[in-house]
Amino acid sequence: MAEIVILLTIKKIGNALANGAAAQVSMQFAKYGTQKLELQGSMGRVARELRVMHDVVCQMDIRNSSNQVYEGWLEEVRKVAHVMEDIADEYLYLIDQEHDIGCCFYLKQGFRKPRSLLCLNRIAFRAKEIEKDLTHLSEIKKRWVPMIQNGDTSSSNYIVKRSQDLANISRSLDEEDLVGVDKNREILGQWLAGADLECSVIALLGMGGLGKTTLAANIYRKEREQFQCHAWVSISQTYSREDVLRNTIKELFKDNVSALSNTAAMDITCLEETLKRFLEQKKYLIILDDVWTPQAFDDLSRVLIHNDKGSRLIITTREGDVAAFASPGRILKLEALPEDKACDLFHKKAFPTDKNHECPVHLKSLSFEIVSKCKGLPLIIVSVGSLLRVREKTVEEWRRINDQLSWEIINNLRLDHIRNILHLSFIYLPTHLKSCFLYCSLFPEDYLFKRKQLVRLWTAEGFIEEKGESTLEEVAEGYLKELIDRNMLQLVKRNSFGRTKKLRMHDILRELAVDLCQKDCFGVTYEDKCGGSLEMDGRRLVMHKLKKDIQQSFSSIRQLRTVIVADGNKPLFTLLPLLCKKSRYMTVLELSGLPIEKIPDAIGDLFSLRHLGLRNSKVKMLPRSIEKLSNLLTLDLYRSDIHYLPSGVVKLKKLRHLFAEKMNYLDWRDIHCHSGMTIPIGLGNLTNLQTLRTLEVQGESVRHLGELRQLRSLRLSNVKGIYCGRIRESLVQMQYLSKLSVNASDEKEVLLLNVLPPNLQTLSLRGRLEQGALDESPLFQDVGGQNLSSLALSWSQLRKDPLPSLSLLPNLTLLHFTRAYNGEQLTFLTGWFSKLKILFLRDLPNLNRLEIQQGAMASLERLSLVNLNSMTEVPSGIEFLVSLQYLVFHEITGDFLTLLRQCSAIRGKKWHHTLRL
Repeated sequence: MAEIVILLTIKKIGNALANGAAAQVSMQFAKYGTQKLELQGSMGRVARELRVMHDVVCQMDIRNSSNQVYEGWLEEVRKVAHVMEDIADEYLYLIDQEHDIGCCFYLKQGFRKPRSLLCLNRIAFRAKEIEKDLTHLSEIKKRWVPMIQNGDTSSSNYIVKRSQDLANISRSLDEEDLVGVDKNREILGQWLAGADLECSVIALLGMGGLGKTTLAANIYRKEREQFQCHAWVSISQTYSREDVLRNTIKELFKDNVSALSNTAAMDITCLEETLKRFLEQKKYLIILDDVWTPQAFDDLSRVLIHNDKGSRLIITTREGDVAAFASPGRILKLEALPEDKACDLFHKKAFPTDKNHECPVHLKSLSFEIVSKCKGLPLIIVSVGSLLRVREKTVEEWRRINDQLSWEIINNLRLDHIRNILHLSFIYLPTHLKSCFLYCSLFPEDYLFKRKQLVRLWTAEGFIEEKGESTLEEVAEGYLKELIDRNMLQLVKRNSFGRTKKLRMHDILRELAVDLCQKDCFGVTYEDKCGGSLEMDGRRLVMHKLKKDIQQSFSSIRQLRTVIVADGNKPLFTLLPLLCKKSRYMTVLELSGLPIEKIPDAIGDLFSLRHLGLRNSKVKMLPRSIEKLSNLLTLDLYRSDIHYLPSGVVKLKKLRHLFAEKMNYLDWRDIHCHSGMTIPIGLGNLTNLQTLRTLEVQGESVRHLGELRQLRSLRLSNVKGIYCGRIRESLVQMQYLSKLSVNASDEKEVLLLNVLPPNLQTLSLRGRLEQGALDESPLFQDVGGQNLSSLALSWSQLRKDPLPSLSLLPNLTLLHFTRAYNGEQLTFLTGWFSKLKILFLRDLPNLNRLEIQQGAMASLERLSLVNLNSMTEVPSGIEFLVSLQYLVFHEITGDFLTLLRQCSAIRGKKWHHTLRL
């Protein structure tokens, strides 16, 4: 999508102009005032022209996606935008160089001034050429590309027609195409026939191609006669409210021709009143198919009378925000078909005339592979099965289709409706979400994204727009939620308190997105296959499945802004020095997991670098030039071999996320199993830090810790009792801190932290606590711990039962004890820990009795009991944990295993165990 490239270029120009304005105060740039003003004027005019082009492209793109003349014009616009981005980057680089060199240098090295002036003149000349190019492109468009007529109306008509065509295909699917829907159909039938007389709204939610419309049409045909009147109305992405009202009335009045004719001349107000009067005394069933926005539903629902007649309204949607309008408990989220049902449906379409739709033996393995690639989407299974029905039933032909199935879905005209259904979801995304969505497609198939990782990458790429007082990361999380709600990304796992933790992109949507990425030079993927080449045309490069080192250069290396190594066998990466030397406008460099040991000094020349990932690498030292990366937002050294950070790291004033934790490779239960890195004098300069994990506490760093008031996540290691007073004072200043981990220097040191930040959600204390600390600390009372949802206590050595104090935490969802309690008994009383989902008890050597009363931990889903040496009986009351999904007994004796097998309380529950070595 060209609008993505244009929008990112506009942002880059804005950044260049802002930095240029700030640099005008410098002595050396004051000498270039005229040239600078001319350049900034050109860049401003280019930005304005591109802004208008962006708005035009957003309108025209929908109707002209297959217009070759328009696509050719767009390609030229993309090229010009990319050149303009290069110019903006070059200007930013010049400003950065001038700032670094400083006035003193010019007093001694005056001969450098003309060189900078030449660079500025060259940039200004290129910017003026871009102005001319854009003017020329505008003239070409007037001459050769059809202009938009009636703007929104024609776009609306186009989308409405396409959406209705696709809906008609889904509605017309045969009964035999409904496979694996019996349970959902039964649920819908029950909701429609329920005794509740209040009008209820039912939502069918899911991504395009899952069969929402097909299922709704099937239930509509079967159940509509149970209602006094009924209507099926297609909404679509862009709709006319008046047209929808007329279509609804037409459906409802189809048996009353005279009444229908009377509505022909009505305006929208009269139509609404007519519809209200008609429905007032009727038990009705109305299907609103393909609702895209909450506003659309809100507009229509106002005229649908809630008349206590047992009426039902069903909406089908891809949008979670729309489904939220459903009555309580009336959202039916459709999932992909399981493998067996998917195979059944495929065989029905591929072998319609064969007995029992049996697949020939010689095609069974290929059949299974083809179905697997359809990822359980009924629409694709039906379409691909129908395609193969008319092909030769030979291994060679089916293997060919299997090998190129992704290409077929994108390019085969017979499968055009699949592409259209998926493409509609993408078209309707706002431009900023399109960038984020396409970015995900550059990663490998079935790649599991971590929420925070993705948020940091999007932020570094410049995709995120500032919104009010929210941080960029908070805005990015909003983008992520929106993509999940729109079913463009799939939620895989939540954390214990309900936030997204892991997600992935559906393979079929990914194939569509990869195709769009390549067309728009947004980015490319490189997979190390036989004969693979690094020649590409894209600003972003994500490497998959690397098996060998990449040493050769390639023609497009200079244009790269992003290089990510996503997975593979992690070979050496000797291309790094070349990237640092030639890709000087690099923004993201993610090399986590590679066995590289040295970072070249030239990395300091990557002035635009905003993300440097060296997690799990073998790097032992960062070069001094790291201090020149003044735009760096994320520095990820987690589990690298670095022990000390260079002094210049405190000059990185824009740094927001610093991961500096290292593993000591001892027993992971040891109190010293991981530690942090020391930060040189000047920690207080890093006032934009939001993440600091892990800081090796020393006297100097503790003194400045309180200046880091933007911190959201903090981990401290090597904490001694004498530092706790200063740490307490610092923590109170951190109003945004939500995640805190404190590790004592050894098991004898006492952590005296009875006052902690007010908004803390996650707390881990690894070290000895004072006896009575839980009783006295306001954090562990119902007032102080309102926000605390996760608590891990390790090596606490408490002698008094901590549960009475901890039970006052109203929102606790995770509780983790490791060597935290030296007592013999723990009792969970009725009503305690009502929201707790995960309980982990490990290495409690004296614990011999665990009792759970009925009504305690009513929401518990996971219980893990590990290495409880003294326990000789199965915990009492496990049978009361009705929500339990995962029960674990690790490091138990053979005698205890016998008790478990004989215990009736856990019979019928799924449980796992390991024996003590």
